[in-house]
Amino acid sequence: MKNIVVLVSGGGTNLQALIDAEKSEGLGGGKITCVIASKPDAYALTRAADNGIKTRVLARRDYADVAAYSKAMADALKEEQADLVIYAGFMTILDEQVCDAFKYKMINVHPALIPSFCGKGYYGLHVHEEALKKGVKVTGATVHFVTAECDAGPIILQKAVEVRNGDTPEILQKRVMEQAEWKILPRAARLFLRGKDNRKRRHNYSGGIMNEEKFSGKAEIYDKYRPTYPTALINVLYNEITRR
Repeated sequence: MKNIVVLVSGGGTNLQALIDAEKSEGLGGGKITCVIASKPDAYALTRAADNGIKTRVLARRDYADVAAYSKAMADALKEEQADLVIYAGFMTILDEQVCDAFKYKMINVHPALIPSFCGKGYYGLHVHEEALKKGVKVTGATVHFVTAECDAGPIILQKAVEVRNGDTPEILQKRVMEQAEWKILPRAARLFLRGKDNRKRRHNYSGGIMNEEKFSGKAEIYDKYRPTYPTALINVLYNEITRR
Protein backbone atom coordinates (compact mmCIF):
# COMPACT_ATOMS: atom_id res chain seq x y z
CA MET A 1 0.00 0.00 0.00
CA LYS A 2 1.41 3.37 -1.06
CA ASN A 3 1.30 6.47 1.13
CA ILE A 4 -0.75 9.44 -0.06
CA VAL A 5 -0.17 12.75 1.70
CA VAL A 6 -2.76 15.45 1.01
CA LEU A 7 -1.93 19.15 1.40
CA VAL A 8 -4.78 21.50 2.32
CA SER A 9 -5.49 25.08 3.29
CA GLY A 10 -9.26 25.38 3.65
CA GLY A 11 -12.53 23.51 3.82
CA GLY A 12 -11.30 20.30 2.28
CA THR A 13 -14.02 19.48 -0.26
CA ASN A 14 -11.46 17.93 -2.61
CA LEU A 15 -10.00 16.03 0.33
CA GLN A 16 -13.49 14.70 1.07
CA ALA A 17 -13.81 13.56 -2.55
CA LEU A 18 -10.58 11.62 -2.16
CA ILE A 19 -11.70 10.11 1.15
CA ASP A 20 -15.04 9.06 -0.37
CA ALA A 21 -13.30 7.61 -3.41
CA GLU A 22 -10.90 5.61 -1.25
CA LYS A 23 -13.82 4.13 0.67
CA SER A 24 -15.96 3.34 -2.38
CA GLU A 25 -13.56 2.36 -5.15
CA GLY A 26 -10.10 2.57 -3.65
CA LEU A 27 -7.23 4.72 -4.87
CA GLY A 28 -5.31 2.24 -6.97
CA GLY A 29 -3.18 0.71 -4.25
CA GLY A 30 -2.80 3.90 -2.24
CA LYS A 31 -4.06 5.07 1.14
CA ILE A 32 -4.38 8.59 2.54
CA THR A 33 -1.99 8.37 5.47
CA CYS A 34 -1.59 12.03 6.40
CA VAL A 35 -3.17 15.43 5.80
CA ILE A 36 -0.95 18.50 6.21
CA ALA A 37 -2.56 21.94 6.53
CA SER A 38 -1.02 25.37 5.99
CA LYS A 39 -3.59 26.90 8.37
CA PRO A 40 -4.40 25.58 11.86
CA ASP A 41 -8.11 26.35 11.51
CA ALA A 42 -8.59 24.60 8.14
CA TYR A 43 -11.80 22.56 8.29
CA ALA A 44 -10.05 19.93 6.19
CA LEU A 45 -8.27 18.89 9.39
CA THR A 46 -11.65 18.03 10.93
CA ARG A 47 -12.60 15.99 7.87
CA ALA A 48 -9.36 14.06 8.17
CA ALA A 49 -9.70 13.47 11.91
CA ASP A 50 -13.30 12.31 11.48
CA ASN A 51 -12.01 9.64 9.13
CA GLY A 52 -9.13 8.49 11.29
CA ILE A 53 -6.42 10.11 9.17
CA LYS A 54 -3.29 11.53 10.76
CA THR A 55 -3.05 15.33 10.61
CA ARG A 56 -0.21 17.82 10.83
CA VAL A 57 -0.14 21.61 10.73
CA LEU A 58 2.67 23.54 9.08
CA ALA A 59 1.40 27.08 9.42
CA ARG A 60 2.84 29.36 6.75
CA ARG A 61 2.82 32.29 9.17
CA ASP A 62 5.33 30.50 11.39
CA TYR A 63 8.07 30.66 8.74
CA ALA A 64 10.01 33.70 7.60
CA ASP A 65 9.93 33.01 3.88
CA VAL A 66 9.07 30.52 1.14
CA ALA A 67 12.47 28.82 1.41
CA ALA A 68 12.10 28.13 5.14
CA TYR A 69 8.55 26.88 4.71
CA SER A 70 9.49 24.70 1.76
CA LYS A 71 12.32 23.07 3.70
CA ALA A 72 9.94 22.26 6.56
CA MET A 73 7.40 20.82 4.13
CA ALA A 74 10.03 18.72 2.33
CA ASP A 75 11.18 17.33 5.67
CA ALA A 76 7.59 16.55 6.69
CA LEU A 77 6.83 14.74 3.42
CA LYS A 78 9.98 12.67 3.79
CA GLU A 79 9.04 11.82 7.37
CA GLU A 80 5.63 10.67 6.15
CA GLN A 81 7.29 8.60 3.40
CA ALA A 82 4.98 10.10 0.80
CA ASP A 83 4.67 8.15 -2.45
CA LEU A 84 2.16 10.62 -3.85
CA VAL A 85 1.50 14.20 -2.70
CA ILE A 86 -1.87 15.70 -3.63
CA TYR A 87 -2.68 19.39 -3.49
CA ALA A 88 -6.34 19.61 -2.48
CA GLY A 89 -7.02 23.31 -2.15
CA PHE A 90 -3.48 23.99 -0.95
CA MET A 91 -2.87 27.73 -1.40
CA THR A 92 0.76 28.07 -0.34
CA ILE A 93 3.72 28.37 -2.70
CA LEU A 94 6.50 25.81 -2.38
CA ASP A 95 9.90 26.10 -4.02
CA GLU A 96 12.31 23.68 -5.69
CA GLN A 97 13.28 22.09 -2.39
CA VAL A 98 9.93 20.28 -2.45
CA CYS A 99 9.25 20.15 -6.17
CA ASP A 100 12.63 18.63 -7.01
CA ALA A 101 12.58 16.18 -4.10
CA PHE A 102 9.15 14.91 -5.18
CA LYS A 103 9.37 15.46 -8.93
CA TYR A 104 6.48 13.80 -10.77
CA LYS A 105 5.11 12.69 -7.40
CA MET A 106 3.02 15.80 -6.70
CA ILE A 107 -0.30 16.56 -8.38
CA ASN A 108 -2.74 19.45 -8.16
CA VAL A 109 -6.31 20.04 -9.31
CA HIS A 110 -6.99 23.48 -10.78
CA PRO A 111 -10.57 24.73 -11.37
CA ALA A 112 -10.13 25.66 -15.04
CA LEU A 113 -8.96 24.18 -18.32
CA ILE A 114 -5.26 25.06 -18.25
CA PRO A 115 -3.79 27.11 -19.96
CA SER A 116 -6.90 29.25 -19.43
CA PHE A 117 -7.37 31.13 -16.14
CA CYS A 118 -4.28 29.82 -14.41
CA GLY A 119 -1.07 31.03 -12.84
CA LYS A 120 -0.46 33.70 -10.23
CA GLY A 121 -3.66 35.17 -8.82
CA TYR A 122 -5.96 32.52 -10.27
CA TYR A 123 -7.26 30.54 -7.32
CA GLY A 124 -10.58 29.74 -5.69
CA LEU A 125 -13.54 31.89 -6.66
CA HIS A 126 -11.31 34.29 -8.64
CA VAL A 127 -10.96 31.68 -11.39
CA HIS A 128 -14.71 31.50 -11.94
CA GLU A 129 -15.14 35.25 -11.73
CA GLU A 130 -12.66 35.67 -14.56
CA ALA A 131 -14.24 32.90 -16.63
CA LEU A 132 -17.61 34.65 -16.42
CA LYS A 133 -16.06 38.04 -17.23
CA LYS A 134 -14.55 36.58 -20.40
CA GLY A 135 -17.84 35.05 -21.40
CA VAL A 136 -16.49 31.56 -22.03
CA LYS A 137 -19.08 28.88 -22.77
CA VAL A 138 -17.00 25.99 -21.43
CA THR A 139 -14.73 25.77 -18.42
CA GLY A 140 -13.68 22.79 -16.34
CA ALA A 141 -10.86 21.40 -14.23
CA THR A 142 -7.32 20.16 -14.77
CA VAL A 143 -5.12 17.76 -12.83
CA HIS A 144 -1.43 18.41 -13.46
CA PHE A 145 1.96 17.67 -12.01
CA VAL A 146 3.22 20.31 -9.58
CA THR A 147 6.35 22.29 -10.43
CA ALA A 148 7.90 25.37 -8.85
CA GLU A 149 6.05 27.49 -11.43
CA CYS A 150 2.39 27.95 -10.55
CA ASP A 151 0.00 25.78 -12.62
CA ALA A 152 2.74 25.10 -15.20
CA GLY A 153 3.36 21.38 -14.72
CA PRO A 154 2.46 18.74 -17.33
CA ILE A 155 -1.27 18.09 -17.66
CA ILE A 156 -2.53 14.64 -16.64
CA LEU A 157 -6.33 14.88 -16.98
CA GLN A 158 -8.94 17.49 -17.89
CA LYS A 159 -12.72 17.55 -17.82
CA ALA A 160 -14.94 20.19 -19.41
CA VAL A 161 -17.98 21.75 -17.74
CA GLU A 162 -20.69 23.87 -19.37
CA VAL A 163 -21.08 27.52 -18.41
CA ARG A 164 -24.79 28.38 -18.28
CA ASN A 165 -26.75 31.59 -18.63
CA GLY A 166 -27.33 33.15 -15.23
CA ASP A 167 -24.33 31.51 -13.60
CA THR A 168 -22.73 33.32 -10.69
CA PRO A 169 -19.14 32.57 -9.64
CA GLU A 170 -20.49 30.55 -6.71
CA ILE A 171 -22.85 28.48 -8.87
CA LEU A 172 -20.15 27.83 -11.45
CA GLN A 173 -17.63 26.91 -8.78
CA LYS A 174 -20.02 24.34 -7.34
CA ARG A 175 -20.72 22.82 -10.77
CA VAL A 176 -17.02 22.58 -11.63
CA MET A 177 -16.29 20.89 -8.31
CA GLU A 178 -19.14 18.40 -8.58
CA GLN A 179 -18.79 17.56 -12.29
CA ALA A 180 -15.03 17.79 -12.73
CA GLU A 181 -12.72 18.29 -9.74
CA TRP A 182 -14.21 15.60 -7.53
CA LYS A 183 -14.13 13.11 -10.40
CA ILE A 184 -10.75 13.61 -12.06
CA LEU A 185 -8.67 14.08 -8.90
CA PRO A 186 -9.34 10.55 -7.55
CA ARG A 187 -9.03 9.21 -11.10
CA ALA A 188 -5.59 10.80 -11.49
CA ALA A 189 -4.49 9.35 -8.14
CA ARG A 190 -5.58 5.88 -9.28
CA LEU A 191 -3.78 6.33 -12.58
CA PHE A 192 -0.55 7.24 -10.81
CA LEU A 193 -0.74 4.62 -8.11
CA ARG A 194 -1.65 1.71 -10.37
CA GLY A 195 1.74 2.19 -11.96
CA LYS A 196 3.51 2.59 -8.62
CA ASP A 197 1.86 -0.61 -7.44
CA ASN A 198 3.04 -2.43 -10.59
CA ARG A 199 -0.43 -3.60 -11.51
CA LYS A 200 -2.35 -2.66 -14.63
CA ARG A 201 -0.08 -1.01 -17.18
CA ARG A 202 -2.32 -0.37 -20.18
CA HIS A 203 -4.46 2.76 -19.96
CA ASN A 204 -6.38 4.43 -22.76
CA TYR A 205 -7.72 7.69 -21.35
CA SER A 206 -9.29 10.44 -23.41
CA GLY A 207 -8.37 14.10 -23.18
CA GLY A 208 -5.25 14.13 -25.32
CA ILE A 209 -3.31 11.39 -23.52
CA MET A 210 -1.93 8.90 -26.03
CA ASN A 211 -2.40 5.16 -25.81
CA GLU A 212 0.39 2.58 -25.71
CA GLU A 213 0.38 1.90 -29.44
CA LYS A 214 1.06 5.55 -30.27
CA PHE A 215 3.86 5.57 -27.74
CA SER A 216 5.70 2.58 -29.22
CA GLY A 217 8.21 4.79 -31.04
CA LYS A 218 9.54 6.20 -27.78
CA ALA A 219 11.01 2.89 -26.72
CA GLU A 220 13.92 4.18 -24.67
CA ILE A 221 11.86 6.37 -22.36
CA TYR A 222 9.03 3.84 -22.30
CA ASP A 223 11.36 1.03 -21.18
CA LYS A 224 12.96 3.26 -18.55
CA TYR A 225 9.71 4.30 -16.86
CA ARG A 226 7.47 1.28 -17.48
CA PRO A 227 8.40 -0.52 -14.23
CA THR A 228 7.18 2.50 -12.27
CA TYR A 229 4.48 4.36 -14.18
CA PRO A 230 1.44 3.39 -16.28
CA THR A 231 1.52 4.21 -19.98
CA ALA A 232 -0.60 7.36 -19.82
CA LEU A 233 1.75 8.96 -17.32
CA ILE A 234 4.80 7.92 -19.34
CA ASN A 235 3.33 9.89 -22.22
CA VAL A 236 3.05 12.95 -20.01
CA LEU A 237 6.69 12.50 -18.96
CA TYR A 238 7.79 12.04 -22.57
CA ASN A 239 6.02 15.17 -23.73
CA GLU A 240 7.61 17.16 -20.92
CA ILE A 241 11.10 15.84 -21.66
CA THR A 242 10.93 16.44 -25.40
CA ARG A 243 9.56 19.95 -24.93
CA ARG A 244 12.79 21.08 -23.26
